[in-house]
Amino acid sequence: MIAYSQHKPLEMAAVPHWDFETDVAIIGFGATGACAAIEAREAGADVILFERSSGSGGASALSGGEIYIGGGTDAQKAAGFDDTVEDFTAYLKLAQGPCVDDAKCELYGREAVRHYQWLKDQGVPYRGNYLPGKLIEPTDDSTLIWSGSEAAAPFYKSAKPAPRGHVIQHMGWGGGRPLVDVLEARARSLGTHIEVDARAQALITEGDRIVGAVVRMDNKDRFVRAHKGVVLATGGFVFNEAMRRKYCPDTFRVNSPIGDKDDGIGIELGASVGGDPIHMDQFFTTCPWTMPETHANGVFVNIQGQRFINEDCYHGRVSRCAVDQPGGKVYLLLDVAQFQQPPDFAGISIAATGETWDEVEAELEMPAGTLSATMAVYNAHAREGRDPLFDKQVPILKPLDQSPFVALELNFETSYFSFFTLGGLKTSAQAEVLDRSGKAIPGLFAAGRCTSGLPAWGHGYSSGLSLADCTFFGREAGRSAAKA
Repeated sequence: MIAYSQHKPLEMAAVPHWDFETDVAIIGFGATGACAAIEAREAGADVILFERSSGSGGASALSGGEIYIGGGTDAQKAAGFDDTVEDFTAYLKLAQGPCVDDAKCELYGREAVRHYQWLKDQGVPYRGNYLPGKLIEPTDDSTLIWSGSEAAAPFYKSAKPAPRGHVIQHMGWGGGRPLVDVLEARARSLGTHIEVDARAQALITEGDRIVGAVVRMDNKDRFVRAHKGVVLATGGFVFNEAMRRKYCPDTFRVNSPIGDKDDGIGIELGASVGGDPIHMDQFFTTCPWTMPETHANGVFVNIQGQRFINEDCYHGRVSRCAVDQPGGKVYLLLDVAQFQQPPDFAGISIAATGETWDEVEAELEMPAGTLSATMAVYNAHAREGRDPLFDKQVPILKPLDQSPFVALELNFETSYFSFFTLGGLKTSAQAEVLDRSGKAIPGLFAAGRCTSGLPAWGHGYSSGLSLADCTFFGREAGRSAAKA
């Protein structure tokens, strides 16, 4: 019996027969796979899409339906924001930090406004209005929100701030499901052949070219011939503990993985034929219930009573920097004017109260003169409207001097810190899977969270970057595969 797996491809000469033949085979039916299917079909290719679950969805359907788009959309212009391609692209590069892929940032920066129109053309609805304030996501059907660290240091110094989160018109949270529904309907209307309950097992090679895949259906392996290419759209590896321990062990400090069967299969398939997994240590995490906005007026300190972040930046950046701190928890300090009780499900507890910061310090059992000195320095500068240590900006920069005072405990093990992985296969801006030399692997394409894409650096994440990445580069993958 010939051995093959996600770690070892099957040679075409050993394929006993073909159960399916198509131009493009797509593995995974979230937003990435749907967008790849749409573009491949529009390019005239026959497409079969294989999904391991019983229907579409993936992590995309669990999201808020927010896509990070800038450079001058109609919603931005109507709200009075003059966002340019240059500023938008500069922010994308800053948000990728040390993991920056200049080619992807520049391509998406140039094309984002047209991508927004493409989404509308597929039937994705947008109300078009702007919702001001600092929030997690709209609870009404508003479109444009601030969804990153655009107005916070160090980002605002190099890119003019503008809100860039564009949310599908949908009442309440959870717009990802209706977004995927729209894209699925479009893919089906174009004649995409869809097979569900089909789990990818291995890639099929002919020399150095990818010519198909093995999928498991009804407890039998089925052999798929893809004449033009295979597209991997399978998500990350947040539910693969072995991969996390090997590549991303810091995720074990937090407790609430987000995804849908994200077991790293696409990354392993790509690696089995020479693909190069990169930035595999990167992950996103957030305890977003530090919102409402008044809590951003507070001060975060570690167990040593020291600040570590400008609290006006995106809640995911705050949380990711928090997880870097010593010990298993951080504290959010508030005065009575800023305090609001967090929801019970957030797992955020009141750790200490006091009429002075010295009393809060003592109740937290910190050495005398640590937290109290931190707050004395912070308040003295905040009254002057400046923050020389972390450059927190007015109007979120406020002194915390109205007693009583409170310290909220965010515990990495017991508070709700959701997380997902960001590392994945190295791909070109055209979604070709690249080997370690930077050469494209013929016939293999990938997009979304099984790649290292636009959301490449956990400390620079903005809400909507994942859906921006998977929808836009999913399109690139479909087009590239169709013309391969």
